Amino acid sequence: MKAVVSVIGTDRVGIIAAVADKLAKLGINIEDISQTIMQNNFVMIMLVDAENSAVPFDKIGGELQSATAHLGVTVHVQHEGLFDAMHRL
Repeated sequence: MKAVVSVIGTDRVGIIAAVADKLAKLGINIEDISQTIMQNNFVMIMLVDAENSAVPFDKIGGELQSATAHLGVTVHVQHEGLFDAMHRL
């Protein structure tokens, strides 16, 4: 199962490391990643494969949010199909 993970917040050291570390611990593979800084705001979007995840899909977002709370970023996880359908409109 593939998902889109978005991470947004004020740029600071360690955001990518914290997200990638947590995804690895959950058994989730990053297949594609894009990140940029927009007026001091960190924006990252990843396509991930959660097929072998150690936790149910509906818990992944909470796990990532907990792992990055100290960084002050917001994390959203959407099933790839839902993400695609929303952006076709």
